[in-house]
Amino acid sequence: MTQHLTRRQLLIGATALSALTVAAPSGAAAWGAPATTDADSDVRIDDLGPAVVQFPLMSSLVVGDTLYIGSRNLQPARVIGFDLATKAVTTRTELSSGYAVQALAASPDGASLYIGVLRTEANGASVHRWDLTTADTAAVPLAETGDRDVRALAVAPDGMIYVAGGGDPTDPPSLWEVDPTSGMVANWGLPDPGATIAQAVATTATTVYLGTGSVLAGGAGSTAKLYSFDRSTRSYRDILPNEFASAVSVTSLSVLDDLLGVTLKGPGKSILIEIASPHVYETIPQTGMTLRRRGSDIYYIKVPSVVAYSRTTKKITNLQTRNLDTLWGLDVVGDRLVGASAYGFVAEIDPATRTSMLTELIEAGAPAAPQTAMGIAVGGGAAYVGGTGALNRFDVTTGAQTLLRMPGEAKDGVVVDGILYTGQYNSQGMWRYDPTSGDAPAQVVAPARGQNRPLDVCWDAVNGLALLGAQNDTDGGGSVTTFAPTSGASTTTVNPVDARQLVRAVTTADGVAYLGGDNIYPDGPRSTVVAWDPVARKELWRVDPGLTAGIAALATDGRHLFGLGRRASGLFVLDLRTQVVVTTLDVRSVATDFGALARVDDTIYGVSDTTLFRVDARTLELSTVVAGIDGGWYSGPHLDVDENGVIYTMRGLNLVAVQDGARPQPVDIGSGTTDIR
Repeated sequence: MTQHLTRRQLLIGATALSALTVAAPSGAAAWGAPATTDADSDVRIDDLGPAVVQFPLMSSLVVGDTLYIGSRNLQPARVIGFDLATKAVTTRTELSSGYAVQALAASPDGASLYIGVLRTEANGASVHRWDLTTADTAAVPLAETGDRDVRALAVAPDGMIYVAGGGDPTDPPSLWEVDPTSGMVANWGLPDPGATIAQAVATTATTVYLGTGSVLAGGAGSTAKLYSFDRSTRSYRDILPNEFASAVSVTSLSVLDDLLGVTLKGPGKSILIEIASPHVYETIPQTGMTLRRRGSDIYYIKVPSVVAYSRTTKKITNLQTRNLDTLWGLDVVGDRLVGASAYGFVAEIDPATRTSMLTELIEAGAPAAPQTAMGIAVGGGAAYVGGTGALNRFDVTTGAQTLLRMPGEAKDGVVVDGILYTGQYNSQGMWRYDPTSGDAPAQVVAPARGQNRPLDVCWDAVNGLALLGAQNDTDGGGSVTTFAPTSGASTTTVNPVDARQLVRAVTTADGVAYLGGDNIYPDGPRSTVVAWDPVARKELWRVDPGLTAGIAALATDGRHLFGLGRRASGLFVLDLRTQVVVTTLDVRSVATDFGALARVDDTIYGVSDTTLFRVDARTLELSTVVAGIDGGWYSGPHLDVDENGVIYTMRGLNLVAVQDGARPQPVDIGSGTTDIR
């Protein structure tokens, strides 16, 4: 949600920030490309060039002397090879399908790299093969599994490939087996029909280990399961120790010689299970990701660091004081630990000295490219576009760009008196950043348990509060958080709508917050609007606008609440005085699912995946501002409006500034203009 604010209340869309600043890549497009004007209107479009240019990543794996790294949110998806000796990117390949690479595995002889991708739809290859003996040739499609996404790959000693993933919340994931020679796929199913994801797989010569649970789509009560799958009998057995039965999900599996390393979401612990006797196990009193072993030491990723656990002393040692952000992959190479950071560098860590060497991937030759955007923010002479672990700042006067880094992803935020407040994914709550202070961003509100996905942030000028709506990806439902910058006080109310509806949209007027619900489950209320007192933390009233799907975005002029429904369910107009829906507009011609809204005077602007549109708040006339805008978004379309009424959004992978000369001008009530008020 965005709304038209004063110069002191600039709203920012989903973004990401950091104290670590690097110059924009030299390959970025020049500022101020020639403007275009719609021939049938007074709409001017200035193309400001690629919005975020970097090499975002989502996986890494050492094979021989090379660290292979998979991209994230680039089209096409790609894998690069970083030579650990020369500290240079020496090889690369592009893939025929997928938008991100989360899973990498090597053949037993190290001659082939298997690449698992995340896809927007379940078509095209989900697993590719790259012949590393002729790395100058491209990776080729190998197999298409039935799950949309590949989250983990494992290769047995005989070369058979095992695949875990998911992606469709209505169907449980499966264990897939791929023959590397023929590409033939076998589906070995899953004993737990309630699982929504399988994030982890590992294998020995005789047994495949599969970890499942509920993480990404709301599990409706499903819990973690750890299965051993007998490769000869094709039978499953649940081997997760009973004391971890309430865990949410198994997040990673690693074969560590005679041990199986298991990391879990939920209990704050990890497990070392004896492969020969699965009922015998050792507990590490901390959770992490990607367990690795050298002698009696167990290493794992604990964002933003790497940690060592001694099986001899039972002590846990943090190996870094510097912020490595999320390492996608961890490998033991001689006396070092190696992984690729979401910040865009390779980290080589010496556990003995607790020091690290960092190599910037773009400087090492990684191919920077425009990525899909998280969100947009404008105001105070700048435009910001959020990427993966990054925020690109455009100076709207000079066109100068600065790429800023910050952990995670800022899904939305608001700027008040020049200070930014963001909602940070994943499970990082609300953060504060003052660009004039010289200080790095810092967390001001920790998230309530399970409230991992911030969705919408706005400013309540009457009460002096930043408001944050969020989603619980695991159990469903959501929350609303308040933060008072003057006092530092904060509150979080879980499930203010109900136990199943997340809080996808938040807007305010006259000290009242309006919460827009979205239900991802097949039953229950779909799109409830709750009027909420953010100070007393109580509901004032609620209305069901009668949509067939959830609410994507809200905006208000203080008299009416405008709500965009998901899945082409319409745009409703609610009279805030009578709490009655005045009408629901058919907007299927301009919006079919996710979108964003913003108000400028008497005009409500909206953007969808395809179209920038407007609704006259007085007459409710729907019209198109820019057809075929087709923004390159990762987490849903966004737009924002600066102090001069210029609209910023994405067209393809480029940032555009739209001046709407055809916008209806404000008029006084009683002027004779037809007005729903």
